[in-house]
Amino acid sequence: MSVLEEAQKTIQYVFTHPALLEEALTHKSHLQGKQGESLKDNERLEFLGDAVLGLIISEYLARTYPDVTEGDLSQTRAQLVRQSALAQAARRLELGSLLRLGRGEELTHGREKSSLLANTLEAVIAAIFLDGGLAPARVFVLKALEQNLMALDQSNLLANRQDYKSQLQEWCQQQCSTIPEYHLVSESGPDHEKVFEVEVSIRGAIQGRGIGYNKKSAEQEAAKYAYSRVRTCENIT
Repeated sequence: MSVLEEAQKTIQYVFTHPALLEEALTHKSHLQGKQGESLKDNERLEFLGDAVLGLIISEYLARTYPDVTEGDLSQTRAQLVRQSALAQAARRLELGSLLRLGRGEELTHGREKSSLLANTLEAVIAAIFLDGGLAPARVFVLKALEQNLMALDQSNLLANRQDYKSQLQEWCQQQCSTIPEYHLVSESGPDHEKVFEVEVSIRGAIQGRGIGYNKKSAEQEAAKYAYSRVRTCENIT
């Protein structure tokens, strides 16, 4: 079995254009001293893979935790895509053994370096994306990071969120003897990717708008904006 065949078996994806996978597994040290326009290292793919990975993880978190605030989601995403997490996933896939390295990296145990492994994983993500599109790239990423995703402590994540709807309602009742009202402004997109826009009014005046993948998360965003605006009854007309 060739290295490319072994690599495709490992990542569970068969390439239409195997040259993309070859590029993803080629470290720049492998090309030192070699000539040839057809030779490419994986830095270009690493750049693209970083963006594709961020999109896939952002989408996953937004759908899985619709009520968690943007700040908490951003922190969680950062944990999932940090170098140590990606290197851990690359080790589980044994990507290090598939790399094409130069002599210098071989001598300094390049196949075990976290930075190199993380970069290679991103390059592989980009190679799959370019070869087959977002769907197979998503399957690969969620499978590769499955252990990390399962390890997310949902209870802590949810506990750390701020319930802006409750805070806004409590403020309105205490300060203005009223409650906020939420109205669905628009609903767009296909059934599996609906986007909702909601506005919140206090005493008939619109105080905030929010967008989310469901009405509940859109209401939270609207309440968050409104709560940051209103501080005294005089602000409510």
